[in-house]
Amino acid sequence: MSAPNAMFGETLLLLGGAVVAAPLFRKLGLGTVLGYLAAGIVIGPILHEITDAEQVLGVAELGVVFLLFVIGLELKPSRLWHMRRDIFGLGTAQVLLSGLALTAVIVLAGITDWRGGLVAGFGLALSSTAFAIQILNDQGDMNSRYGQRSFSILLLQDLAIVPLLAMATILGNRQNPDGHMIAIDILIAILSVGAMIAAGRYLLTPLFAVIARTGAREVMIAAALFVVIGSAMVMQACGLSMAMGAFLAGVMLAESSYRHELEADIEPFRGLLLALFFMAVGLSMELQVIVDNAILILIAVPLVMIVKTGVIYGLCRLFKSSHNDAVRIAFLLPQGGEFGFVLFTTATAAGLFSSAIASLLISVVTLTMALTPIGTLIARRLQTVDPREELEEDFEGAGADILVVGFSRFAQIVAQILLASGRDVTIIDDSADRIRQAAAFGFRIYFGDGTRLDVLRAAGIDRAKIVAVCTQRRETTDLIVDIVQAEFPQARLFVRAYDRIHSLALRARNVEYELRETLESGLLFGRKAIEALGASESEAEAITDDIRNRDEERLQLQAAEGLLAGRHMLLNRPVKPEPLLKPKRTPGIFEEPADVERSGEPREVSPAELP
Repeated sequence: MSAPNAMFGETLLLLGGAVVAAPLFRKLGLGTVLGYLAAGIVIGPILHEITDAEQVLGVAELGVVFLLFVIGLELKPSRLWHMRRDIFGLGTAQVLLSGLALTAVIVLAGITDWRGGLVAGFGLALSSTAFAIQILNDQGDMNSRYGQRSFSILLLQDLAIVPLLAMATILGNRQNPDGHMIAIDILIAILSVGAMIAAGRYLLTPLFAVIARTGAREVMIAAALFVVIGSAMVMQACGLSMAMGAFLAGVMLAESSYRHELEADIEPFRGLLLALFFMAVGLSMELQVIVDNAILILIAVPLVMIVKTGVIYGLCRLFKSSHNDAVRIAFLLPQGGEFGFVLFTTATAAGLFSSAIASLLISVVTLTMALTPIGTLIARRLQTVDPREELEEDFEGAGADILVVGFSRFAQIVAQILLASGRDVTIIDDSADRIRQAAAFGFRIYFGDGTRLDVLRAAGIDRAKIVAVCTQRRETTDLIVDIVQAEFPQARLFVRAYDRIHSLALRARNVEYELRETLESGLLFGRKAIEALGASESEAEAITDDIRNRDEERLQLQAAEGLLAGRHMLLNRPVKPEPLLKPKRTPGIFEEPADVERSGEPREVSPAELP
């Protein structure tokens, strides 16, 4: 087979493997990453259809580069500054403690001396950015609290590759280390980062502005690829990783108006090349090395993962992560990383250990990668139901004309109106997080459970003229209403209703006022929509008022006669809802005279009239 045909044949094999393996493994609940790995192992080490894994891996590493660029687009510099404690605190502690612990294990096992053990240990301490981010994206957890903390650790690990490579060079040339050259290399790396930041700030956005004015989409895509690959290669030439260069370029464009277009342009390349990267890792697995050192690897792989898991869990707890978040992070990052391959190759060239040990370490890293998706499944078993955080109940200063129970989004809007009117308001909520968030905006919220009578008394319900129940769950709302009506019958109850049926239940309890949480927002939304289509403000307002009045009429009818009242029956079955009819018209605006009464004949049922 000629070279071009062989290339197309290999490409077809890789694409076919991805198409078959990814859906199958996702269906089994094991994730696409393990599917790509398995496809690579079958195509390469087992069937020997592709033997040049290094060439495939060289191209596939662009997937990691594009991945870091897309992540950078999502992280504004201000957000990175906000994450600095996790990046430089938690991330640094993880690399140091995991590296030293694994170094001790390697040296005590007699695999190599302390110099080689130091490089091997810190190489194993690095985790795989590609694997971890892909799993977070698959699970939709990238923007979760534990997802952001995981990313902070990974980011520091990517930064750590520079001093680790320098360490390998120094230890390898221990007879005559050139400290002057090492210092120059580190200085060049620092200056290159500064130059990249300056270029991104002052050159990239104007560049894309010029290109966008041409209107040629293919040029915009080409420019995006040029920026990503170019920044990656510049950083690599300066001694940093390609992924770090792409990440910096993404961060510098995070506040650009072209951010979303760039992300859309890069996304197809990122997804395809990242899948190719995972398959290339599978292709590069040396099954013979694993067979020859089966016992050692069977001990080393779980040992590495256990050490890293234990260190990461302990550090996350030390940095105030919850048990569940610490478990998620620890089982997401126990694998070795792709930068470990680079470090082990450098150490071999420097004479720190033999190529056989390097192959063994690479096999360990690859197997830990393969086991990571399974580890995330185990993490779910180890999570517990977090006990609800409790704060001290301190009601000093509580007591006002209005008592608001629950500080949901609905209640926050209500509270703004009440406070803007100059009224004193007492607000209680049982969420510690919500109370802390409110305090950041200057709201004084009292911690307490509104379903407890003693809490209501302490909050000053005896002095309240109105009790506004704005809790989210219907069952909680009903319980509070029952307590207030039984113990404080003089209180005027204003209650947030969950839906139409809940509104009817609250009316049956004779609350003074209730409102469905989505009614008025839905009416306003519809009103603005028809205004945008050409209706005048007065016409849109009249239509909205008519819909509101008809809804109220039906609610009153249902409250008096039952839930099915007003639903026209045909052959003892409810009529299927039809499109909304135009509302009753008023004189001066619509043709229909005001004194025309609605007939008793069956009419189409409005969706707004249904429960």
